[in-house]
Amino acid sequence: MFDSDPAIVVEGLRKRYGDKQALDGLDLTVRAGTVQGILGPNGAGKTTAVRIMSTLLRPDEGRVVVAGADVRARPDQVRSRIGLLGQNAAVDEELSGRQNLEMFGRLYRLGARRAGARADELLGRFGLADAGRKAVRQYSGGMRRRLDLAASLISQPRVLFLDEPTTGLDPRGRTEVWNAVRSLVDGGTTVLLTTQYLEEADQLADRIAVIDRGRVIAQGTADELKSTTGGDRIDVVLRDTAQLAHAASLLPGEVVVDEDRRLLSASVTDRMAALTETVRALEAAGIEARDIAVRRPTLDEVFMDLTKGDAA
Repeated sequence: MFDSDPAIVVEGLRKRYGDKQALDGLDLTVRAGTVQGILGPNGAGKTTAVRIMSTLLRPDEGRVVVAGADVRARPDQVRSRIGLLGQNAAVDEELSGRQNLEMFGRLYRLGARRAGARADELLGRFGLADAGRKAVRQYSGGMRRRLDLAASLISQPRVLFLDEPTTGLDPRGRTEVWNAVRSLVDGGTTVLLTTQYLEEADQLADRIAVIDRGRVIAQGTADELKSTTGGDRIDVVLRDTAQLAHAASLLPGEVVVDEDRRLLSASVTDRMAALTETVRALEAAGIEARDIAVRRPTLDEVFMDLTKGDAA
């Protein structure tokens, strides 16, 4: 169940570094108990926005309320209600996982007994109980990142900021972090996630905001954003390159032809009807297809279309 009040409200946020306008009227509302994804090319303002929302940077203009507290008027209250996981590991490799978490607990003034209990609780929650007494230098990349995530939750924050949390991890480590994030949200934590991995936003985010040149240029669910690129597509891979032109004439609308892959791709509105009609048309024409599939546009395609091909 979601809280009635938003977990994060950003209105008219502006920040300039010299001649560079990093944020130019950014607006964003994040519902409590959800994952909000933030996508954008390098230099779009993602990290600047997170730094302001987490009180690490003061805005030039605008209003930001996080977990019910204004970041300019009540920064201490905001800090007591949030967690932050940056791109770089914050744990000490020479200490054990448990010692690291106990240290963070003491920094949050939990007291020795409470810090130890909280460390044990988080080690169990993130599947690190068996490795809790091992030095962190012995951990895999995924284990270290899960420990980082556990450390950011020592104070039981209502809102957690994840700034590219899986950068540099292999697929197994990335999946471990994804599962940990899902369990947090199931427990009621609100997560704001910036990432360079489009698949990551697709997997985790309830809603996604695309930022470019310091402002939100599109937002919605992953499906809503995908629909902006023209809806579903039907892809047909032929066995015979010589039949590409004939097959293209049988597909609906504008068809994109990739001769190297013997691939035809066309936008469709009714996915099941288009699939049925295409199969029948190809069979009637004696054209053999190696593969036929209807798919949604990927977030990569949406991102490239919205940001006009800027680098991620």
